[in-house]
Amino acid sequence: MPTHVLAEAHGDEAGALLAFLEAQRGGLRRSVLGLTDAQAARRPSVSELSLAGLVKHVAETEHTWVETAQERPHSIERNAENWHLSFALGDGETLAEVLAFWDKVARRTEDFIRSVPSLNDTFPLPEAPWYPPQARHSMRWLVLHLIEETARHAGHADILRESLDGRTAFALVDEEQQAQRG
Repeated sequence: MPTHVLAEAHGDEAGALLAFLEAQRGGLRRSVLGLTDAQAARRPSVSELSLAGLVKHVAETEHTWVETAQERPHSIERNAENWHLSFALGDGETLAEVLAFWDKVARRTEDFIRSVPSLNDTFPLPEAPWYPPQARHSMRWLVLHLIEETARHAGHADILRESLDGRTAFALVDEEQQAQRG
């Protein structure tokens, strides 16, 4: 990771976890910096993955996990027939829209995690063959899982971006910092 995560306030475990999650989101967001929708949708390797698809997938995944932890029905239903749609821009869908959706998801995630009384609070996992029956996980596990998921795909994004135009994560960090300075 080419950025430094600032230390949390002493004893603010939720803040520390959310800061690391945001750092990983930043890596993935930077991977699409300056790209058009067409460039972000390209698949520069034998993989089916594109940068736009990774961003959409991670945003939807975070959204769904938070709904699971809130014990709410999923507002985006993915199954074996439509799973592939979470990895590509749909007709008329833009990268800017997906990034805006992800920004809202990130704010909801932070608000939710900051609202739970304890990171030790648990929620039931959905019934699925890969989860133990009646399994429960903590809010801490949720944020750690989101960090893991986002970091994995940020790594994929680094490779895809470099394959597209040779730009590395370090170059994109510099570009982002220059743009922020004006």
